[in-house]
Amino acid sequence: MISVAIITLSDKGSRGEREDLSGEIIKKMLQKIKAIVEFYEVLPDEKNLIKKKLIAYSKKVDLILTTDGTGLSPRDVTTDATLEVIDKEVPGIAEAMRIESLKKTRRAMLSRAVAGIRGETLIINLPGSPKAVKENLNAILDIIPHAVEKIKGNTEDCGR
Repeated sequence: MISVAIITLSDKGSRGEREDLSGEIIKKMLQKIKAIVEFYEVLPDEKNLIKKKLIAYSKKVDLILTTDGTGLSPRDVTTDATLEVIDKEVPGIAEAMRIESLKKTRRAMLSRAVAGIRGETLIINLPGSPKAVKENLNAILDIIPHAVEKIKGNTEDCGR
């Protein structure tokens, strides 16, 4: 089983002014890979707080999925926080999400989402809109179990 933390980054959501639909979509989709959501939080878009939570959860779970804060606005700092705490970037995951999103909208090229590894935890930034979360997570969901196995030290060949 893959243990997961979901962090939604939203100033309005953290104040209770907006329902977190994206977090709920992530929870539902993770059932397809039999992942267990151990932690779920809605936090404000504060870079240092995001970094603190990513570091803390990376000691407790196999996978951290963030949603929102990956765009171009001044408060979009999820990507910056993630880049500051990961040990290795996994660019293919973010590239796959953008490629899939570009099939739907040219605005996908404005995503700054990243994916990377901290210790033995995979961290993936997802967009904020429920529709985009579903499309992006669907693009990568099937590779997550294999990625987690590799991060944990599985030495089997990746080729099929």
